[in-house]
Amino acid sequence: MNAAYLSAVANHLWQSTLFAGFAGLLTIALRNNRARVRHRVCLAASCKFLIPVSLLVALGGQVHWRTVQESVPSNFSMVMEAGQRFAAPAISGRLPATSSPSAIPAVLLAIWACGFAGISCMWWVRWRRIQAAARTGSPMQVAIPIPAVSSPALAAPGVFGVFRPVMLLPEGICESLTLEQLQALIAHEMCHVRYRDNLSGTFHMAVETVFWFHPVVWWIGKRMVEERERACDEEVLRLGSEPRVYADAILSVCKLCVESPLGCVAGVAGSNLKKRIVAIMKNKDGVRLSGVKKMVLAVCGTVAVLLPIAIGIVNAPAIQAQAAPAPPNFLTASIKPCEAKLNQLRGGGDSSPGKLSTGCDLLADEANLGLIQRAYVRFAGGHPHPFGVLPIKGGPAWIHSQMYEINAKAEGLPSAEMMQGPMLQALLENRFKLRIRRETREGPVYALMPAQGGSKLRLFTEGSCSQMPLMFPPPQPPPGQRYCRTMISLQGPAVDAEGNTLGEFSKLLDVILDRPVIDQTGIAGRFDIHLRFSADEVTPRLYQPGAAASTGNSDLTSPPISAAIQQQLGLKLEPAKGPVESLVIDHVERPSEN
Repeated sequence: MNAAYLSAVANHLWQSTLFAGFAGLLTIALRNNRARVRHRVCLAASCKFLIPVSLLVALGGQVHWRTVQESVPSNFSMVMEAGQRFAAPAISGRLPATSSPSAIPAVLLAIWACGFAGISCMWWVRWRRIQAAARTGSPMQVAIPIPAVSSPALAAPGVFGVFRPVMLLPEGICESLTLEQLQALIAHEMCHVRYRDNLSGTFHMAVETVFWFHPVVWWIGKRMVEERERACDEEVLRLGSEPRVYADAILSVCKLCVESPLGCVAGVAGSNLKKRIVAIMKNKDGVRLSGVKKMVLAVCGTVAVLLPIAIGIVNAPAIQAQAAPAPPNFLTASIKPCEAKLNQLRGGGDSSPGKLSTGCDLLADEANLGLIQRAYVRFAGGHPHPFGVLPIKGGPAWIHSQMYEINAKAEGLPSAEMMQGPMLQALLENRFKLRIRRETREGPVYALMPAQGGSKLRLFTEGSCSQMPLMFPPPQPPPGQRYCRTMISLQGPAVDAEGNTLGEFSKLLDVILDRPVIDQTGIAGRFDIHLRFSADEVTPRLYQPGAAASTGNSDLTSPPISAAIQQQLGLKLEPAKGPVESLVIDHVERPSEN
């Protein structure tokens, strides 16, 4: 359990509490109406504790009533030298402010588990005790449609069981009550059977077990018992029982037992005895709901269910995504296997408006290059997205070994970005039968944090260079100006990031490190960052064991990247846990014939 889960639980609790408060106000407004109505209002409040608003919102989010082009947040493949400004969306809320996990969620979970186990054991013990009394009791001949059992272990009448109810009567009760009194009590218990009060009681017991720490849940349970007993009292009086005879019968039973032993065992002795006797002697039948009140209750119930669903529909990803016309189609497309070797230069091509040429490339590879990354990451949404890593999971082995060359001609003159993004996506899904989705799971990350001794960052001088616009190819800079350099170089190796925020620098590190990096420095502003380091296992996309000396591509005098970040920038990388995004291939086939 982490802070995100605690926040979700807290949101559910206050929403359910607010709903329960509104239900309590409704019961006050309906105090002159029949008790069965108030019981159902309380039952609705109980149900709300097991139905999070977020679930209804998510249900509404599945309704896509508007077709739009949905852009997928993207990351760029590794480059050797680039001059583009990093503009990937900032990731917020992925980690707590400190990389050390808090013990508070674990402690709270342990406390809740203890309470859950204790309440469950209490219900189980009481249930077993009543079950034993029902099994060992003596059958009775009573003119009712359910079995009746007499047991010396019982002190008050009750109905046990949800789907196969059994009438439980104390031994000798027939001698203690007159015939009219016994008939009134049996009528009371049959009212519980008719309205399935044991089922609603069992349901609320489950709510009390899960939310044992919430006082409002126990208040709802008390009100449900009061209203269900009052509802049966009203029904008995409507059937013609004399109020004084019925009240005497209840008092006689309550001399031995003043409280129902279990919430899911509906009996005659539950609820506030004084209030019940006063209400019985007044013999005042509850007012039936008027048409206006019925409409108000129906509207309230409908709004409680449909409002979260409507919110989900409004906020559905398809609605939130920026509406855009459907991309043009390729008029012709040729897909051919390539015989190029993996160690040869891949990708490239000579794409131009209206014409796509990918060159020889894999569908995917471990360095986050390939046609899939090009379509769903680098040019997703029809715009170039620099830097970052979005690994691909799943799929057969051949997508990492077999190269393909795609040459296609488009309808009209769409841009190269549009053809290599949304249009290439459609082509892969059509010809390769590709089915792919985004997935976020908790995994290992690095938290970029201030090191001891403070930051050594150099502030960016405004006007020293211009941030490159997100266009492909980039336009020429204004006369007398240059674009800020954002690059990863194999010579050194090195990372240069002029005019970058630390959030942008973190995503640049994603390209070369073995896990994502999240900015947790809390340092704002733009900086000129020049990092020199030596490649090792932490930078797998740059590290080639045994090749450094022969190629000269590694400065053996520079420290590893973790030490370099601390020495040169005054920052540090702390291993942590956080959400890690990836693309998951559910299905892919070799391309169809041209």
